[in-house]
Amino acid sequence: MGDSSDSVYVDIESSYLVGKEHLVKTGHGSVSVVVFGDRDKPALITYPDLALNYVSCFQGLFFCPEAFSLLLHNFCIYHICPPGHQLGAAVIGIDEPTISVDDLADQIAQILDYFGLGAVMCMGVTAGAYILTLFAVKYTQRVMGLILVSPLCRAPSWTEWLCNKVMSNLLYICGMCGFVKELLLIRYFSKEVRGNVDVPESDIVQSCRRLLGERQSPNVLRFLEAINGRPDLTEGLKRLKCRSLIFVGENSPFHSEALHMTSRLDQRFSALVEVQASGSMVTEEQPDAMSIPLEYFLMGYGFYRPSEFNVSPRSPLSPTSISPELFSPESMGVKLKPIKTRIAVEV
Repeated sequence: MGDSSDSVYVDIESSYLVGKEHLVKTGHGSVSVVVFGDRDKPALITYPDLALNYVSCFQGLFFCPEAFSLLLHNFCIYHICPPGHQLGAAVIGIDEPTISVDDLADQIAQILDYFGLGAVMCMGVTAGAYILTLFAVKYTQRVMGLILVSPLCRAPSWTEWLCNKVMSNLLYICGMCGFVKELLLIRYFSKEVRGNVDVPESDIVQSCRRLLGERQSPNVLRFLEAINGRPDLTEGLKRLKCRSLIFVGENSPFHSEALHMTSRLDQRFSALVEVQASGSMVTEEQPDAMSIPLEYFLMGYGFYRPSEFNVSPRSPLSPTSISPELFSPESMGVKLKPIKTRIAVEV
């Protein structure tokens, strides 16, 4: 563990947990890491999507009793924020050098060194999933498994690149204005929960909109420009030595990205869960759909749910969007078959 003079400690309370924040100095600036749980347990690190932090990206999943009991029983959680995305963050100085996705992946390695961690379980959403995948490609021995939600692995398409450039210009000129928030909400959520003229937007969208208003636009711009300049990781996926569990909302703008990534991974050690009626941020929109696949995935590592919380795949608490017929005792050694989507994948 690093020397106490290298970090600042701040108690943080959120609606679903109390953790300890560490501002860890790295070679590419300070990074906020909120630690929750018993540090003698194996580590699970999380990384959120663009303009989000652990509160706005993962609280839905941790509100889910089955997922909460499974994860907190087995892991110490290390919530990593993109630089300048933590609660109450100040604006990163304009004299600070630009940051790349490689820099962000290297930051994770330095964070693990600071806490004295070896191999870790990783959970990321979209841009955060890309950073963790890149980390796994570069530091294969330090990742025991990947849990990715609506992940990216290729360079931006022209459509995404153009949308990101529009957001970059607006963030630079207007800050976190209403139009930028709308573009981000489209990125995160399905249109069903975003609402329309006849149906009000859901509580999770309203909450996310408020939290976006607290972000420092120059900090979001730095992360956005790094993600918009990302390289294609397709070839690097062959070097992964860990198991992977991929969730994707069927209405996610990045649905095809998840299918592409799944098609390039070793099918013996990866599984795809397509979540019905969800956008990209399954952790907030449909967190119940994650609990049973997570349980079966983690069983392959010897992790288990506490007995008082055990439910069968046919329990009323189980996600209705996941059919029990999709589970079997063979594939991946984790009792979870790769789930065939309705869309054909060209390999």
